[in-house]
Order: sequence, then structure tokens, then C-alpha cells
Amino acid sequence: MKSKPTYSLKFTFIISLLFLAFLINLSLGSVDIPLLDIVKTLFGDTSIKDSWQNIILDFRLPKAITAILVGSGLSISGLLMQTLFRNPLAGPFVLGISSGASLGVALLILGTSAFLGASATLSISNLSIALAASLGAFLVLAIVMLIAKNIKNTMSILIIGLMFGSFTAAIISVLAYFSSAESLQQYVFWTFGSLGNLAWNEITILFTLTFLSLLLLLSIIKPLNSLLLGENYAVSLGVNLKKTRNLTMIITGLLTGVITAFSGPIAFIGLAVPHLAKLLINTSDHRIIVPAVAIIGAIVMLFSDTIAQLPTSEYTLPINAVTSLFGAPMVIWLLIRKRKTY
Repeated sequence: MKSKPTYSLKFTFIISLLFLAFLINLSLGSVDIPLLDIVKTLFGDTSIKDSWQNIILDFRLPKAITAILVGSGLSISGLLMQTLFRNPLAGPFVLGISSGASLGVALLILGTSAFLGASATLSISNLSIALAASLGAFLVLAIVMLIAKNIKNTMSILIIGLMFGSFTAAIISVLAYFSSAESLQQYVFWTFGSLGNLAWNEITILFTLTFLSLLLLLSIIKPLNSLLLGENYAVSLGVNLKKTRNLTMIITGLLTGVITAFSGPIAFIGLAVPHLAKLLINTSDHRIIVPAVAIIGAIVMLFSDTIAQLPTSEYTLPINAVTSLFGAPMVIWLLIRKRKTY
């Protein structure tokens, strides 16, 4: 087992990298702003250009904070699912929560178009989209948890979640078939994911729910460590398996549901970041790996958003495309290079 000084050194490194990624994200974009002016603006210096201050404080800072919350939340959700199901391919979306959110948005946008006409979709606001996604996500979570009460096998819950994903995808396909091109385009744009559409009050909601989820997570850290060795071993240690499983799903549902509602379905982060963290920190102890996963997830999300901005260009790539396009090959390379993952 690694010594504490080694962990301290690694955490110092990733925390420093997080601050660097944060500053670079604020600095680069269609307008390049010097790092020194970024720091001065953050500390309240009003001598910087007004236009630069507006760009930093009104657009880039909220987007960077959103990236940190989204990256951390999805990464922790992925870690929880991989621990619960003891499956390295499990991610935050395996319970069908993201599919439920997508169905909620599809019913709002595509359903409105199919039944009321394409012009009706123009009145749909970002807040109503977030509410529809939240309702869809938590409805699916509630159904999965209700079914899980009568199921002892954890892997069966995983299969049920995947089936819900297929079921909701089928409904979305039917809605898309009867929808107008404009509403279909609006829905597709939502599925691309976005970090730059949130106002400060929406970021506050995202932060509050993320914080509450992390507080809940603290209560099951030890049971999660026991689950790494199997459910039977955890039960022999006195772990309340049903309670731990339910809390894990609730935490994942809260994090994944609120993030998908506000930022859209963002791929790769929740699946791959836990592996990256374990490769770097070289431990599966949740007392250590949870904060590491949160920090590394934030770093990956910040760098992905920086790339998506296409610095010095007026164009912006879909964040969903960037996270998978650049992240997946990196993880494959790391896993091949490392003989023993964890």
C-alpha cells in the first residue's frame, strides 16, 4: 500500500493541474485573454478592459465552474456504478437515468412538435428543458429502485437499467419520426451537451445537489470498500447490502439526473475517469480514490471544454464529441501501456 507522502505528492500534482486547467479555460477562446489579467479580474481588479471583464465574469467563469461540477459529478457516479456492479464498463448512465432525462426532453420538444406543431417549440425555454429532463431522470430512477426492492441480484438491476435505456430510445425514435425537422434539430443539439448555457442561479442548484450527494456518499465509504471484495464478503462484515445499494443508486441518480438536466448527456467522463484515477493513484480505497476521481474528472472536463472552444476561432465543437474523440484513445493508450491497472 502506498505511503501517505506519496499520496500527498500526487494530490498536490493533480490539484495544481486543476488550477492550471481552470486558468487556461478562462484564458482561451475566441478572444485570448492573458493569464495575468484573468487572475487580476478574479481578485476584483477593475483596471482590466471592460469587455474582457464581461467575457470572464459573465460567460467563461460560469462555464468553467459548470465544467468542474459536471466533470466531478459524472466521474464519481461512474466510480460508484463500477464499484456497485463490479464491472469496469459500468458508467453513470447504466441505470437508464440519462435515458429517462433524454425521454423527458424528447417528450417536451418532439412531443410538442408532433401534437402542437413546430412553431410551439419556439416557446420552450432552457429551464423547461431542464425540468423535463429532471422529471424523466427521477421517474426512471424511482421505477428502477421500486423494482430493485424485489431483486437480490445486483447484476439483474444493471440489466433492467439497460432495458429501460432501450425502451426509452424506442419511444424517442417514434417521437422523432412524427416531429418536424426544426424540433428534431433542437433535440439533437441538446444531446450534443453544453456547459455554457447556465445562469448563476442554475449553477447554484447544480452545486447544491452535487454537494448534498457528496454528503450522502460519505456515509457509505466503508461499505463501498467492502463491496470491492464481493457482496458475500461485505455482508459477512456486517454491511447492510440493501441500504448501501439503494444509497448508491440515489446518489448516482441525483448526480447524473441534475447534470444531464442542465448540461445534456455527456459521454466518456463517467466511464473513463475512474480508470485514469486508479492508474495514477494506484489504489481502490474510496477514501482516497473518490476525491482523486472528482479532481481528475474536473481537469478532464476543463481541458475538453477548452479544446471544444477551438481557441482563436469563432466556432465551438459539441462537448460530447470532444470528450469521446480525445478521451477514449488516451484511456486505451494508458491501459495498454500499464501492465497492471489496479
